[in-house]
Amino acid sequence: MQLLHAPSWPHLSFQTSKQHSKGGLISLDKCLQPLIANCSFQPQKLEKSIWVLHKRSIFSCFAPKASSVEAGSSATSIGTAEGDVLKALSQIIDPDFGTDIVSCGFVKDLLMDEASGEVSFRLELTTPACPIKDMFEQQANEVVARLPWVKNVNVTMSAQPAKPIFTGELPAGLQRISNIVAVSSCKGGVGKSTVAVNLAYTLAGMGARVGIFDADVYGPSLPTMVSPESRLLEMNPEKRTIIPTDYLGVKLVSFGFAGQGRAIMRGPMVSGVINQLLTTAEWGELDYLVIDMPPGTGDIQLTLCQVVPLTAAVIVTTPQKLAFIDVAKGVRMFSKLKVPCVAVVENMCHFDADGRRYYPFGRGSGSQVVQQFGIPHLFDLPIRPTLSASGDSGIPEVVADPQGEVAKTFQNLGVCVVQQCAKIRRQVSTAVTYDKSIKAIRVKVPDSEEEFLLHPATVRRNDRSAQSVDEWTGEQKLQYGDIPEDIEPEEIRPMGNYAVSITWSDGFNQVTDLFNVSFAMTDHDLC
Repeated sequence: MQLLHAPSWPHLSFQTSKQHSKGGLISLDKCLQPLIANCSFQPQKLEKSIWVLHKRSIFSCFAPKASSVEAGSSATSIGTAEGDVLKALSQIIDPDFGTDIVSCGFVKDLLMDEASGEVSFRLELTTPACPIKDMFEQQANEVVARLPWVKNVNVTMSAQPAKPIFTGELPAGLQRISNIVAVSSCKGGVGKSTVAVNLAYTLAGMGARVGIFDADVYGPSLPTMVSPESRLLEMNPEKRTIIPTDYLGVKLVSFGFAGQGRAIMRGPMVSGVINQLLTTAEWGELDYLVIDMPPGTGDIQLTLCQVVPLTAAVIVTTPQKLAFIDVAKGVRMFSKLKVPCVAVVENMCHFDADGRRYYPFGRGSGSQVVQQFGIPHLFDLPIRPTLSASGDSGIPEVVADPQGEVAKTFQNLGVCVVQQCAKIRRQVSTAVTYDKSIKAIRVKVPDSEEEFLLHPATVRRNDRSAQSVDEWTGEQKLQYGDIPEDIEPEEIRPMGNYAVSITWSDGFNQVTDLFNVSFAMTDHDLC
């Protein structure tokens, strides 16, 4: 079993320029404080106390609970008029996950007047960029309007406030961001920044609130690829936070907007710069923050993956074998850091001329990444002079030509990212729960029908923090008899995609990776 220790967040300080109106320009050369967050992992053998169940996991881009209609409500157990409406709405099935919207509790604020034939309700989504929201709205109107007594139907579509699954250990600037998506290639020159920028503006076009963070301090691309009116980041002197610049409704932060050009500094200092730019920015409420990752798999990349809870990663490659070699290293890095890679974009893969399609750089790199690492989705981007020109002109291609072939590819990529992030969030939020009726911790294995039941005392006794194990000698300080058999968790909260924070009835707070516990038990104790 691997246990993840929660990172700490030291105070970050900035300095403003002496002259400012509402805010001052960032003075990076004076105020940067290197910070590298560390997560330590230690193995520990778990006690042999486990049962295995099988239960299907269901995910959706909607919220799992409803305020006015509880999940799983039976239409026959409610009043006749309300039961009629819910029965009609239960005909609407999520095409991706096979669950009706009433059973999942998507219906909110249901109001009706049988005498006047008026019906109104709200369907709450977890993201305003849900690709099937129009279909659900249309179907909801149609099925309810078919009821004999209904004369008018009013359906309102809404989205939850943007927030991460776990906010307890996050800096204030990141506590209202629902999903953080890394766009990475681990190799320069393959079009990673082009993909990141166009993906961000595609998500914005789908109705989401979006930000872009350019994490390449040595060679920032964002100032060239977009054209904001204000090309300098400012700082709020009272809050000591960075105010992002803005272009077409998308918030932007890049070292290139800090008035310093490109950085000439050592790795640890760069990690501190990135940390401060990212965590002290006033991002506000965002549905998606797209991070344009720098090339490589070193300190900077590890810092980013440890400082922020990445929801998912999009991998960018080109057809050449050399690109695949570097991309493979990046995919393995994300795998070790428990960040799921949801899509591969193969850039510059072909062009059309004289009625034929040509592949100047060969074929198969993107497919090889998908096949070797099991990444579910592959998208091809053609060689287009307009795509390159739009990046140089400061207007993203999806904005300059929203109906073009390239924009359609990015639209499909955007839909994929939205759906996969929703699945991951749903999976994480319901993966570890406490069942008081049987006094056991339920652990659902990701991408599997297996479900494990762990005895609470077993989990508590296997804590590997400094309070339970001597960090220098490895001696066990927490003894078996110190933990009562009837101990219960008071709260279980997800941390990132795989770890959880458990608050116990004795006041102890434990951070652990119960998924690896489950896998270890399957491999060694259930053979």
